[in-house]
Amino acid sequence: MAQFSRRQMIAGSLSAAALAPVSHLTPARASAPQIGKQSPGFYRYRLGDFEVTAVTDGAIRQPLADSYVVNATRDQVNTALGAMHLERDRIFAPLTPVVINTGTRLVVIDTGLGPTAFEQSKGAVGQFHTNLAAAGIDAAAVDAVVLSHLHRDHVGGLLTKERNPTFPNAEIFVPAADWRFWSDDGNLTRMTTGSIPEINFRNNKQVFASLKNRVTLYDADKEVQPGILSVPAYGHTPGHTAHLITSGSAKVLLQADLTAFSATLFVANPGWHVFFDMDGAAAESSRRRIYDMAASEKLLVQGYHLPFPSLGQIERQGSAYRFVPATWNSSL
Repeated sequence: MAQFSRRQMIAGSLSAAALAPVSHLTPARASAPQIGKQSPGFYRYRLGDFEVTAVTDGAIRQPLADSYVVNATRDQVNTALGAMHLERDRIFAPLTPVVINTGTRLVVIDTGLGPTAFEQSKGAVGQFHTNLAAAGIDAAAVDAVVLSHLHRDHVGGLLTKERNPTFPNAEIFVPAADWRFWSDDGNLTRMTTGSIPEINFRNNKQVFASLKNRVTLYDADKEVQPGILSVPAYGHTPGHTAHLITSGSAKVLLQADLTAFSATLFVANPGWHVFFDMDGAAAESSRRRIYDMAASEKLLVQGYHLPFPSLGQIERQGSAYRFVPATWNSSL
């Protein structure tokens, strides 16, 4: 029989104890509290001699309405959401204004929902002002604000919480066709109370009451600012406009609301009409025309409601399209 020393027996006992269950021990806890929020959201990239910064305003989440897509059923929409590994019965819409530094001009394209929405949503949206500052951009240094159209998730950030101009030294450029439509009180009388058009109409009256003297109207196919060409994309609103940004041989297309909330749905299904497009057929025509151009020319595309940082390319996929996100670049 093998003989064990006292030392060997003690060592064996300790080894067994180490392997024994430890259910009697207190569960481990993290030594630091969870943060509970995201870091400031912005993404910067070079475009020729320009510096472009995509700045998040947050994201809208809302239940899927039966009538969200007017020419597709709820089941069809949910099937498409599932195929994209997106949450069913839910619409998700990032909001992504863009800042372009040309080297001589600082230009903001669209402005988010604004500080009132920030308070009402408990910070889910209306983040543009704080994220702009976090990105190191001084609102007082902005020379121009170019609006793609006059929906409240694009114009709300023009004013501070105190209703003062957010960009005190900036000229505001507005599509002429949109300005004419939203300034015509006759159009208001034809809108249903509480409808999205009626809400946007009244919001524009409030926002621009103190800003009218800063507004300059622009038409399609015009250089709104150096290197920034307006591209007609009518249908979502009467004057809805995309913008082609060019510096040397480098280009990016700012598509604005060419695709609506849960934007990739309408990339993959360009014939679907969202209920708040004011002219669904015209919006579809604009979408196909501009996406055909983007795919043919292999343009970078920056989308207002595409997944943040909302940058990528459009590829043809049969009679539809596919959004290919750009690779995140940690350096400029």
